[in-house]
Amino acid sequence: MPRVSEEHLERRRQQILDAARLCFARKGFHDSSMQDVFAESGLSAGAVYRYFKSKDDIIAALATQTMIELRGTMAEAISAEPLPTPAEVITLIARNIVARSGPEGPVRLAPQAWSLALVNPEATGYVREAILAMRGVWEDYAERMRAAGWLPADADTHAVAVAIIGLLPGFILQHLIIGDITPETLARGVRTLLPYGEPAVPGG
Repeated sequence: MPRVSEEHLERRRQQILDAARLCFARKGFHDSSMQDVFAESGLSAGAVYRYFKSKDDIIAALATQTMIELRGTMAEAISAEPLPTPAEVITLIARNIVARSGPEGPVRLAPQAWSLALVNPEATGYVREAILAMRGVWEDYAERMRAAGWLPADADTHAVAVAIIGLLPGFILQHLIIGDITPETLARGVRTLLPYGEPAVPGG
């Protein structure tokens, strides 16, 4: 397929996602319909359904897009010099999550996307790809920690990445549902459990 056609298709896909985001912000996820998305995007039903089979697919795509943006934030952070500590990286990501989790923020779509991924094959593809990509960035970070001497020379960086990535869904759920957790609270816990690179405590 010619490159110009691929770019056109991607622009059209993003046009639909942008329209859906506006609809969700205006009416909420549950009260927005595919008809609302058609009207907001200015596209026909057939044009929208060419990219997304249902509102659930759009939700999954929007949530995945947010995860990709978070991955970009993290990838930039872990490439910094000097190497940021785990608490510093987690704080940065958690603040980004909070900034995107307002009443109609895209982070609120994440739990719905995870649920859809269990029953919707297309959503499974979106979410699985996003999680694996994020886990890959955590593994890159673990490798940098090992190179810095923060982890044992024989540390299994894949296992470290698998463990650390589990912190983020827990933070998202606690922030959205309980509401009594902040990035700073999470950072204090991470600093206690993973004190790598942190200044020594006087008298410790």
